[in-house]
Amino acid sequence: MIGILVAIAFSWLLLHLIEKKNILALGFLPIGKRLKQFLIGFLITGTLCVLDQYFEAFLKSSTWILNKDITSGIILKSFWWDVKSVLTEELIFRGALLYILIQKIGSRKSILISAIAFGIYHWFSYGVLGNVMAMILVFIGTGLMGYAWAWAFSKTKSIMLPFGLHLGWNFTYNTIFSKGPLGNLLLISQGGNELADWTSLLNFVSGMVIVPILVLIYVRYFIKKETRTKTTS
Repeated sequence: MIGILVAIAFSWLLLHLIEKKNILALGFLPIGKRLKQFLIGFLITGTLCVLDQYFEAFLKSSTWILNKDITSGIILKSFWWDVKSVLTEELIFRGALLYILIQKIGSRKSILISAIAFGIYHWFSYGVLGNVMAMILVFIGTGLMGYAWAWAFSKTKSIMLPFGLHLGWNFTYNTIFSKGPLGNLLLISQGGNELADWTSLLNFVSGMVIVPILVLIYVRYFIKKETRTKTTS
């Protein structure tokens, strides 16, 4: 929680010093509209994550079973962990810095810079620094997704759609399918075989290439470009 407060304070300071804006420049208003964008984004990537995980289970010939030890309290705690981690990343990569870059150098270059930074960041968060092949694969997957989310920020003039897209994926991946650092949560993979080289590549393409491309298609064709609304400093 302290990290989020620091990120918000730093974002507010940057916006005030450079653009003479406050935190509302990141598009939190109007509340109803932004909440709708958030929920739609959450549902889209949550659904894509479910499809991707069941495709992986198909490739492995494994099944998903309900964790008998799971409780609503554990799920809520994990959800809150996802919210904090995602919001912190959004404030860093699709927050004040991206907003300022767009004002200074335009959307195209700013989106690309944000995507590259997001991909490089995941070399460290995924712990793959030094493993060249893993670095390339992580950069492609997270960079593509970062590009989609940054583009969503640029078109909507709001952090809320990328926040929803990001949280929908992370919550479903980490909490629903127990793929995150918190261990076994709602569903647990049972049985199956290790993926061979070609099936492992197919699985990577599904989750780290096709999913971001589908999100990019959604942003390209279904998100209307908005005009910037005035905010007070």
